[in-house]
Amino acid sequence: MEPLGTTTLLLLICVSCLFFFSAWRKRSGRGKLPPGPLAFPIIGNVLQVNLRNRSQSLHKLSVKYGPVFTIYVGSEPIVVLSGYAAVKEALIDQGQEFSGRGTLPLFEKISKGRGIIFSNGEQWKQLRRFALTNLRNFGMGKKSIELRIQEEARFLVERLRNTQGQPFDPAILLSHAIANIICSVVFGDRFDYEDKKFLTLIHLVMETNKLFGFILVQLYNFFPTLLDYIPGPHHRVFKNAEELKIFVLERVKMHKESLDPSCPRDFIDAFLIKMEEERQNDQSEFTTENLARSTVDLFLAGTDTTSTTLRYGFLILLKYPHIEEKIHEEIDRVIGRDRSPCMADRSQMPFTDAVLHEMQRFINLVPFGVPHAVTKDVHFRQYLIPEGTKVFPFLESVLYDSKEFPNPEQFHPGHFLDENGAFKKSDFFIPFSTGRRICVGEGLARMELFLVLTAILQNFTLKPLMDPKDIDLTTLRSFVLFLPKPYQLCVLPR
Repeated sequence: MEPLGTTTLLLLICVSCLFFFSAWRKRSGRGKLPPGPLAFPIIGNVLQVNLRNRSQSLHKLSVKYGPVFTIYVGSEPIVVLSGYAAVKEALIDQGQEFSGRGTLPLFEKISKGRGIIFSNGEQWKQLRRFALTNLRNFGMGKKSIELRIQEEARFLVERLRNTQGQPFDPAILLSHAIANIICSVVFGDRFDYEDKKFLTLIHLVMETNKLFGFILVQLYNFFPTLLDYIPGPHHRVFKNAEELKIFVLERVKMHKESLDPSCPRDFIDAFLIKMEEERQNDQSEFTTENLARSTVDLFLAGTDTTSTTLRYGFLILLKYPHIEEKIHEEIDRVIGRDRSPCMADRSQMPFTDAVLHEMQRFINLVPFGVPHAVTKDVHFRQYLIPEGTKVFPFLESVLYDSKEFPNPEQFHPGHFLDENGAFKKSDFFIPFSTGRRICVGEGLARMELFLVLTAILQNFTLKPLMDPKDIDLTTLRSFVLFLPKPYQLCVLPR
């Protein structure tokens, strides 16, 4: 046993030296990376970054090392941007150089660099341009999508009415309604709320969100090769991603059988037509794989964040009923009870608009954004960041800036109101990120949040199941999203 132990020890020392040498080369070779905590071999900075509260860890590191610092995920460096000035300077002022998509092993295994969110280079440019064009063609930002949202809001109000004042968990109902809006754009039609395939689809999304909160899922980004061989919830994440893809491919097959090239019905039809147009182009980015991944990207982006924001938003209103009452008053004064809310009402409802903005700011749903990467060697401040280096815009540091938003830990609609009660914009409001990689569905999400929230509050008063002061607004912090804890409420007809 003695020789084996010595050999193992020597191997460990050699491996450690290699990792230290690799880290040193990355810090002092092609570039001059920003400062940061010492990274350990193999595990990088996993010990310095609390996976259960990464926000607090990154805030402490920014205080110590400044607004631009480096951490390591395994042996890979990640440059973190903290504060409005650093985020703006990178993502807007040097937007082209910071427009790459940095991926982590978990997302790389799921997306394989395909689709809209995790692609790069020419592939990303073509797919994003195509998606934006066709989302507009199918109504995003237009009256037609507003009518679809209003229709879905009416279905949702009816389902809420059927609860007859009894307690229920709003998560599923909100997910169904918001998912149906993006389904009408990408799949061409909404689903019945009891449709089994639709229910399975929603279950996959909600389950995956919960799985992102498991430590083993988060550790996959540090030890992907090892964890591929270890049982755990990360395998369920990959299985769910594959099932979502299979669902989309089934819809693609149905679309092919009924496709009319002269009259595209939705995003899938438009993509299939584009695929046929480029059939002779061997370098075309319009492939079945990119169609499947792009459709999943749009569905997830169009379902998850908006429904979660509404769910968390209603919990906030349960805790602060005086804020809900002021929204009721504004709805009654501007909209009344006899017609559906419309987007034209928003400019006449500054308090409701401020509440919606404060909800998104306070909720801080995607606190770390989605990782970027530099597209070439970049001079940034006094550093030289090598091409391909991952960059994390720490969005929470902007949304919780104490100078722009006094007492940012408190929910206060006044953050977005001036002294006269008029709505006040803020450049620090970047829940959808900013720059070239800003969320494709920002416009749709903003419409959904306003129309759905006002439709519900036009018809109902929210009733908590406990004393409002006992309502807990702390979140379940997953790898991607900050999620509200499960709760129930009642809705009482007004």
